[in-house]
Amino acid sequence: MRRFAPHLLLIGLTLALTACGPTISRFNARAYEQATALKVEARSLMDQATTPYSQHREDVQALKTELQKAYEFARGRPKNEISAQQWKILIDPERDLLGGFLRDWQERSTLPSAFVKEKKAQVSEAFDTIIELESGKLSPDAVRAGS
Repeated sequence: MRRFAPHLLLIGLTLALTACGPTISRFNARAYEQATALKVEARSLMDQATTPYSQHREDVQALKTELQKAYEFARGRPKNEISAQQWKILIDPERDLLGGFLRDWQERSTLPSAFVKEKKAQVSEAFDTIIELESGKLSPDAVRAGS
């Protein structure tokens, strides 16, 4: 089991990209709701990883589909590269966040509860980074009021 702090990569990426000065997209309620709902769904499903993957295959596939939709939604928004990149890191099966966790579960059938607990904390932090980034954006009304 890997010992890497992938959530630090997300934070570092956010800082690096914001230091370069790109403007970010405006607040989007759908993006915020999507991120918060998927965090809850992902954590709930991760709790099941101590039981055989085969019992949850359809649930995992449904979550992966919703995560891919969130990534594509983030990617398709103008000036939203930072959020899109964070979604990509979160869901990548070759990384050590949610995508890697789901891959490990499928490959091993069950995962130890201590591992699940540790990964849930890391995945939660990654989702929180995405949620905080989205909630920190200005609403369209605030942008208009400031102009």
